[in-house]
Amino acid sequence: MTTVNTEKLSSARFAEATDAFVEEFTASVNFDQRMAQQDIQGSLAHAAMLNHIGILTAQELADIQRGLAQISGEIERGEFVWSIKQEDVHMNIEARLTDLIGIAGKKLHTGRSRNDQVATDIRLYLRSEITTILAQLRRLQVALLDVAEREAETIMPGFTHLQVAQPVTFGHHLMAWFEMLCRDEQRLQDCCKRINIMPLGAAALAGTSYPIDRFMTAELLGFERPSYNSLDSVSDRDFAIEFAAAGSLIMVHLSRFSEELVLWASAQFDFIDIPDAFCTGSSIMPQKKNPDVPELVRGKAGRVTGHLMSLLMLMKSQPLAYNKDNQEDKEPLFDTADTLINCLRAFADMMPHIKAKPENMYNAAKRGFATATDLADYLVRKGMPFRDAHEVVGQAVRLGVDSKRDLSELSLAELQSFSAQISEDVFDILKLEGSVAARSHIGGTAPETVKAAIQRARGELGK
Repeated sequence: MTTVNTEKLSSARFAEATDAFVEEFTASVNFDQRMAQQDIQGSLAHAAMLNHIGILTAQELADIQRGLAQISGEIERGEFVWSIKQEDVHMNIEARLTDLIGIAGKKLHTGRSRNDQVATDIRLYLRSEITTILAQLRRLQVALLDVAEREAETIMPGFTHLQVAQPVTFGHHLMAWFEMLCRDEQRLQDCCKRINIMPLGAAALAGTSYPIDRFMTAELLGFERPSYNSLDSVSDRDFAIEFAAAGSLIMVHLSRFSEELVLWASAQFDFIDIPDAFCTGSSIMPQKKNPDVPELVRGKAGRVTGHLMSLLMLMKSQPLAYNKDNQEDKEPLFDTADTLINCLRAFADMMPHIKAKPENMYNAAKRGFATATDLADYLVRKGMPFRDAHEVVGQAVRLGVDSKRDLSELSLAELQSFSAQISEDVFDILKLEGSVAARSHIGGTAPETVKAAIQRARGELGK
């Protein structure tokens, strides 16, 4: 005798019960229950619209609202019983609603499908998560501005190829990080424009024969407008990929920040001190202070980038419209959002407590002949062609290397042996302070320019 699973959503179509493993394998409720509040939010708007067009009576709408409010409370209190037999968050909520209010719970699904329902839930979820991510990103931006202002005059070596290149200020360096985060913020806000399109009403793939008012539903849910093509509406995950791409760039930026913090905190650089609260010790080496937070953030960058690749591969061969493959979009998205929020929070908490070591930074800048370009520029202003000036400075640097002295420590006579155009005023530009002060154009490293950039940024942030 054939056993039929009467609890299954589509049981009437099937003559055999679903295999227990397949039932668990295909269910998504263990992870998509995270979108329960978004699912309820969407259902409330859909119910209001169905009442508006005469599908639901006022009493049925009131019953649905009451039932969904009770379910929302049960979920928030951890009292809701999730069932794999109901497959996903949508059917679990619908089944519970029907238990609570009867047939009106079954009428709620009129004019929609789980295909457009889940697409709507994901967009509502991401919209909410991006708001949280932007708030944490803003905290980090403000923290960077605070430290940059504090260290606007702290001189350190600027690097190319991780070799000392020219002197900059620590504040200027931190403002480079700030600029990266500004682009991240813009990308997330731009991503929201495409997230904020409502697919609800596309139904399974072709729309519905009911006279639904999609503009009303979109307005109730805070969407800019309804989507324009039902096939695309249920199958589109571009917005999810775009979010993961924006998230990957954020994590790449945080990873770059982390790499520099790890280097600077090492004994070899010794530029900064990371507070104890964000470090750990070694189980065997008592002297160790490991920068675990930056290292872990650096590692998590690969995790988020992996999720982006996963979503791209998920979509690359799918025909229109919805396919079960799309069930695999949620876990990468959920983890991407969680990772972004946690990493940004960790950095925003840590950054205000980073302590610079100005003397060590200054000495490091002196060791690398950081003002060599300034000497070349000096000679050019005296009328020497740049290529000739480049050659002269190279000879001066060679003397400095051989004698283990910085350019500013060479005597005037020694410098003049390479060019008679060099005079006493050369020492003004060979000093680190003179070098950074000379770069006072917008975007430059001069302390006053950095302070102006910070004030401009505070104005843009409203801080």
